Amino acid sequence: MLVGIYGFGSIGRLVAREAIERGHEVVGVVDIDESVVGRDVGEVLGVGSIGVEVSRDVSVLVDADVVIHATGSYLDRVYNQIASVLSMGVDVVSTCETLAYPYYRYPVLAIRLNELARDSGAVVVGTGINPGFLLDTLVAVVASSVTRIRYVKAVRSVDALKRRESFKRKIGLGLDTKTFEDKMRRGELTGHVGYAESVYLIAHAGDLQLTRVVEGQEPVIADETIEERGTRIDKGLCKGVKGYGAGYLGDKEVVRVELHAYAKAPEYEEIIVVGKDYAVTWRSSGTPGDPGTAAVILNVAEKIHKLSPGLHLMTDLLPFKIRFSV
Repeated sequence: MLVGIYGFGSIGRLVAREAIERGHEVVGVVDIDESVVGRDVGEVLGVGSIGVEVSRDVSVLVDADVVIHATGSYLDRVYNQIASVLSMGVDVVSTCETLAYPYYRYPVLAIRLNELARDSGAVVVGTGINPGFLLDTLVAVVASSVTRIRYVKAVRSVDALKRRESFKRKIGLGLDTKTFEDKMRRGELTGHVGYAESVYLIAHAGDLQLTRVVEGQEPVIADETIEERGTRIDKGLCKGVKGYGAGYLGDKEVVRVELHAYAKAPEYEEIIVVGKDYAVTWRSSGTPGDPGTAAVILNVAEKIHKLSPGLHLMTDLLPFKIRFSV
């Protein structure tokens, strides 16, 4: 498979390295970072020269079978990037969180992307570890063993100290509460993006028409000083976030997802599916976020050529539907 990379930050590099290890050929990489533009991709990765330089020019991706896009979380800010690749007739798998279910925040852009992809004979999918898999697609897989589903809840808990620096920054690690709230309000911090997208993906997997979806997140305050893995968080400062997305039918909550991402949090994922006659609980020992993202992205990329042209959702790729009875 000939792979292109659009966005050569931490995730783009991880995907590129894994693609090479799988035997795929990286044929083009696009980024705007002056520290890497013009350099050999293999040298940046530390795997030796591969004869491909990082470029600002998107046209270097034209020969790729699929482009991995990893630059931003909000579709309105990266739409033109994705569109520029699709217009060349090249498939795209993007880590853009809001592309996981774009019909919620960006319905017009979703329609445009779908039309562009179809007209160009290309495929576009938004996915990753979360949203894209752990709190939505995997939930639908677990829920497939339950008849007449009444309620679904999925929780992911991660130790923020084990995550990359950019993740620590976006959840406000070490900030005081006022600064955290001010930065969130101004959009300088995002926390986790994709609570509502995961809720809608689960509902979509079961053809459930939700009345409304609400989401929110708040800082988790350290009740003691934490000093570990080169990070110090004083007592009273933000040690991470807890957030949620909830889907309702009328006043009844039927789908809920939660993310707990704070310093020294237990690591696990838990999915609870309550049916009319029985319930199923699935629990893991935790999934490393970045390697998990690279795995999901490449596993989808390796199958994307089998999909029909257009915009696809992860839960549409499953060979079954789930059934709600609320």
